[in-house]
Amino acid sequence: MDETNCEIRIQVTTNYVDEQSEPEDGRYVFAYTITISNEGDIPAQLISRHWVITDANGKVQEVSGDGVVGEQPHLEPGEVFRYSSGAVLETPVGAMQGLYRMKTDNGISFDAPIAPFTLAVPGVLN
Repeated sequence: MDETNCEIRIQVTTNYVDEQSEPEDGRYVFAYTITISNEGDIPAQLISRHWVITDANGKVQEVSGDGVVGEQPHLEPGEVFRYSSGAVLETPVGAMQGLYRMKTDNGISFDAPIAPFTLAVPGVLN
């Protein structure tokens, strides 16, 4: 990968979905929107995902699969792909992190890391 610039930028926004949550039953629903930007100089396709979701009790869920939301987006340099998904936790606070397995048009596979981000009910973390 030294000859080419494979630079995938990942941004995350999150929000608590109050109307789908049932705190008395230990069900906290969060939505997140991911923006994937190809800031490199070669096209790349998102092949698969791997998430590590941890709640405040230390319970860990790992989620892997092909693509995201049923798609394997192909990003030309400068292109952006945005999607929304969700996670359900048993606690009002948790964290997610992971990676996307990417593949360039010339066959090089690489991982685009997703930095840890917090899922929290508003007002819980002051």
